[in-house]
Amino acid sequence: MARPLDARLLDACVEGCAATHQLLLETVDAMSPKAFAEPSRLPGWTRGTIVGHLALNAQSHVELLAAAARGESARQYGGGPEVRSAAIAEASLWAPEKAVKELRKAIYSLEGAWAGSTYDTWQGTGTASSGSVISMHELPFLRWRECVLHLTDLDVGIEYDQWPSHYVRLELDRQKMAWAASHAMGLTQLPQAAMKLDEKHRLAWLLQRAEVDGLPRGLGL
Repeated sequence: MARPLDARLLDACVEGCAATHQLLLETVDAMSPKAFAEPSRLPGWTRGTIVGHLALNAQSHVELLAAAARGESARQYGGGPEVRSAAIAEASLWAPEKAVKELRKAIYSLEGAWAGSTYDTWQGTGTASSGSVISMHELPFLRWRECVLHLTDLDVGIEYDQWPSHYVRLELDRQKMAWAASHAMGLTQLPQAAMKLDEKHRLAWLLQRAEVDGLPRGLGL
């Protein structure tokens, strides 16, 4: 179910994601050309694959917002999962200079789309790549999530203990609900061992960015 519009939350997510965008650009600017072809922490993905994916993801959000501004409900990565996968595979082969250029262009296009969106646009809906219906005002949080997690996945020294605290609090609320929904009655609370972790470590476990002795793998995304 789409969430109702909370303008203050929307503004906070736009602000938080914009800051993470700048960290992302600083990070890829500092990467050597050789680093783009090296493995990331995601199986089968190089660092260049992640950079290409983040550029394409930003562009997909621009297209969702543009459709909503026209009063339409679009599908993210319009051609479906196969088209999305093919586009990411192609982007993973971009030369480092092109990858950084495309990422920067997509980020600035997205931030411009945020700035130009009206109340009616933010109230619009679209279909995420997962197939779920989402409200346009959820996009800044979802984009923030992509950038925060993939900065860690790049394996360039940005760990979960550096994740923005506001993002962590918002994501924990979502992940606790997802945990409850995916477990049988009586098992809907997070394990006690997880609750003893600090918030960032707990979230990293839930999102499968950290393993914890005595706990099963988290839900992931």
